[in-house]
Amino acid sequence: MDMNGGQALVKALECEGVEVVFGLPGGAILPVYDPIIESPIRHILVRHEQGAGHMAEGYAHATGRPGVVMITSGPGATNVVTALCDAYMDSIPVVCITGQVAYAAIGTDAFQECDTTGIT
Repeated sequence: MDMNGGQALVKALECEGVEVVFGLPGGAILPVYDPIIESPIRHILVRHEQGAGHMAEGYAHATGRPGVVMITSGPGATNVVTALCDAYMDSIPVVCITGQVAYAAIGTDAFQECDTTGIT
């Protein structure tokens, strides 16, 4: 069966036993959101990316399982940094999945482009 990247990512999350993700969809992450519709993974829609990060952190703290946050690129990624730093400082396992502009657009000041790895 052929899979695109979004489908492969969701399948990998399923194989790892992920039951819930916290997030806010946006243009660069939509290809990952499409396969979630058919997945048993429950998505919790939030109003702000920082809230999604803290929810994933709280979920991990309460359940002992890694929390997963899924947000879009650029401002979505920058908004979740505080929650990621908090989880890191408290040794709470959080997986953060962000969208990103096309590889060829990196460094061109494209819409919602951000050096996501550089800020974390």
